[in-house]
Amino acid sequence: MQTVDNVDLERYLGVWYQQSFFPFRFQKADCGELVTAEYSLNSKGKINVVNTCYADKEGIQIKAQRKATAWPVDDSNSKLKVQFFWPIKADYWIVKLDQANYSYSVVGESKREYLWILTREKAIDRALYDEIVTWLDANGWDTGKLVFTGSFK
Repeated sequence: MQTVDNVDLERYLGVWYQQSFFPFRFQKADCGELVTAEYSLNSKGKINVVNTCYADKEGIQIKAQRKATAWPVDDSNSKLKVQFFWPIKADYWIVKLDQANYSYSVVGESKREYLWILTREKAIDRALYDEIVTWLDANGWDTGKLVFTGSFK
């Protein structure tokens, strides 16, 4: 599986809003009305990850929250490992990214079992979403498994 050529981690840090994902054991389809992923650097140079599922679209009432640590595994910074609890580690591969503005990111893993479409804004433009899904289809992803959790502009 191909990842993006390069990721500027400083630009990637911050809050991302989940628009769509593949449900799995640790994140069910009914996670919440709004889901965020917040990334920040810690004192050891690794990335703190806080995934939050909110019970409301305004992002006030937390339904569930998971914390993790992530770190790059290659010089491109597009392949990371993430660990929510010891000893389990998972791939976090950035497969598509708005390189100019860092306004959206598509994250998966090597076996195509997990996938997230993330944006910097709570809502995504419908044309952009359709473009991303078309790209995923063309690149071997089973987009029939996508659960849309975001909102359209």
